[in-house]
Amino acid sequence: MSDLFSARADELAAGVAPLATRMRPATLAEVVGQPALLAEGSAFRLVVESGQPISTLLWGPPGSGKTTLARLVADHADAHFNTLSATSAGVKDIREVLAEAKRRLATEERRTVLFLDEIHRFAKNQQDALLPGVEDGTLVLVGATTENPYFEVNSPLMSRMTLFRLEPLSPGDLIELLESAMSDSRRGLGAMGLALDPDAAEELATRTGGDARQALNSLEVAALLAEAAGRSQIMIEDVAEALQRRLVRYDKAGDSHYDVISAFIKSLRGSDPDAALYWLFFMLEGGEDPEFIARRMIILASEDIGLADSNALQVAVAASQALAYVGLPEATYHLAHAAIYLATAPKSNSVARAISTGRALVGEGPSPSVPLHLRSTGYRGASELGHGEGYEYPHDDPDGVVAQQYFPDGVDPEVLFRPGEHGDEAELKMRLREIDRRLGRPGRD
Repeated sequence: MSDLFSARADELAAGVAPLATRMRPATLAEVVGQPALLAEGSAFRLVVESGQPISTLLWGPPGSGKTTLARLVADHADAHFNTLSATSAGVKDIREVLAEAKRRLATEERRTVLFLDEIHRFAKNQQDALLPGVEDGTLVLVGATTENPYFEVNSPLMSRMTLFRLEPLSPGDLIELLESAMSDSRRGLGAMGLALDPDAAEELATRTGGDARQALNSLEVAALLAEAAGRSQIMIEDVAEALQRRLVRYDKAGDSHYDVISAFIKSLRGSDPDAALYWLFFMLEGGEDPEFIARRMIILASEDIGLADSNALQVAVAASQALAYVGLPEATYHLAHAAIYLATAPKSNSVARAISTGRALVGEGPSPSVPLHLRSTGYRGASELGHGEGYEYPHDDPDGVVAQQYFPDGVDPEVLFRPGEHGDEAELKMRLREIDRRLGRPGRD
């Protein structure tokens, strides 16, 4: 009897569910997109069609089909499908699912597929609670995450799951879904008798960022708007009203945080001010911490520009100070100012190379002994110890350069800093040639 009530409840829920839920594919053949994942002979498809599911981690953006694929895994295995969301479930819920899965396996000889949405939000102890059931096969875990699992999922749990990567749906994939929803009278909007203007379809497919759920649910709103206005066709203005504004697919706390800041820094390093501005505005629109952006620009000013243009560091620091002083949105001017300056400045990684070489020399060499003539003389009794004896004051030399021992005792002088050929460093290289000659050092070329 409970199964009859459950089936009736599911039927009623389906009738009032959002369009994206009603249009969820019931077979692999109905799934749109993910060609690499679902190609004939692919690992994921073979696992699903075998009916012998394995614990799986599905990593992909919102609306790419993770929930749908998890349901299909269960359907092909004739397994019980259970869902939990990491945003609301706890260890108690996991234990209840494990106990029920064990009972079901023993009494019905039927496996359980647990779909755990947003698995990256589970704490370590919650993830650990899943391990026994996954390891002994009591349940098949299908985890879904929008974040890089190597950052967010515990290594013991990841080692027991197979990772599959999903991609955002292309605009073409989304248009196919939209057209299917418009023509389907049973699950879709076919009974409304509306047409979808091609420009409106393209706008909807483009502005939802590869998210099938968002595209379909926005289509449903646009259809209601067109119907209320007495039109027989869904127009681009209906889509614009349904969407309100473009969605910025950016999670400042997750994987996108690392990827986008990387794209921003690499655009600055690559001297492309336009791409740098694009990523800057993408981060700001997505709610990224502007202080984080400013700190990264300060780092780049020395790491990738350095002495080729020492003003770069001053500009980056000034932008950070301006941000602290005026805040957003006005500080957008200062961040954009700094980004353009850094992108167009001459580039040199000579400072970074000097750091690497210097650290290696210090790490590999003996514990340094400061030569007597370089030691401090700023306290009583230093002269009695011989400190400072023989030191030659460079300002007494006409050229301001004195050849004397500056490296520690037992460490041979070595070139650590090698200027590049760009910007101010080209001139600096000429000056260093004369300094090296006076100090008796090998050349830096």
